[in-house]
Amino acid sequence: MNKKRHRKRVIPGFGLSMGVTLAMLSLIVLIPIASIFVSASGLSFNEFIKVVTARDVMSGYQVSLSCALTAALINCVFGVILAWILVRYEFPGKGVLDGLIELPFALPTAVAGIALTSLYSDKGWIGHAFAQIGIPIAYTKIGITIAMVFIGIPFVVRAIQPVLEKLDKQYEEASYMLGASGKRTFFRVIFPEIFPAMLTGFGLALARGIGEYGSVVFIAGNIPYETQIAPLLIMSKLEQFKYQDATAIALVLLVISFVLLLLINAVQVHMSKITSTSH
Repeated sequence: MNKKRHRKRVIPGFGLSMGVTLAMLSLIVLIPIASIFVSASGLSFNEFIKVVTARDVMSGYQVSLSCALTAALINCVFGVILAWILVRYEFPGKGVLDGLIELPFALPTAVAGIALTSLYSDKGWIGHAFAQIGIPIAYTKIGITIAMVFIGIPFVVRAIQPVLEKLDKQYEEASYMLGASGKRTFFRVIFPEIFPAMLTGFGLALARGIGEYGSVVFIAGNIPYETQIAPLLIMSKLEQFKYQDATAIALVLLVISFVLLLLINAVQVHMSKITSTSH
């Protein structure tokens, strides 16, 4: 009778590994999120609707969502360009540029916000030049969008970069041999391959922008109904000891971010199936 060989695993068995995974996931993600629902449940339905649909809160949603969406779209364009340069070209200082991409991850958000505000204010190096031609940047939606571009660009670049590195150049060469132009080759051969990864980066950058506070609050200026972002309203409610109101607004942002990520993930899976079928 042959005995089955037990393969030696580097990580302990499934039961222990799954238990540790669920415990960490619960402590770090599920329990904090559940606490938001529990805290918001202290409000009645009518009170909840009144809080989350107040004029200043609705304005905060609009500012956060519109600026985050604009920033994520900008990041998609420049993220593809940056990833392309880092993968396809060799040049002096490439390692430095590659490292700088992750600077927004390492830099404290408050430091980033102060730096951007001083740079783009009416007296800053860049902001002063634009103020001279009547285009203020700081304390406007333009400034908020720039801050969200800054904190979101690494998500797009790091999502696209490994896909470009693994992309077989024979597809491009075949396209050129068949007489396709560079533009047609990019949009018909390369872009379908990197599109799912770009969607992933877009979704992460969008979600980060919606919930960003530290790097945006300084350059936003907190002008009611113009540049007040939703996370700032949450902080204002907390400072007023209105904890249930704050968690109600946070719950809406959580649901919006979750739905957006779910939709983007569904589109990504669908596009991946189409790409794999075409191959």
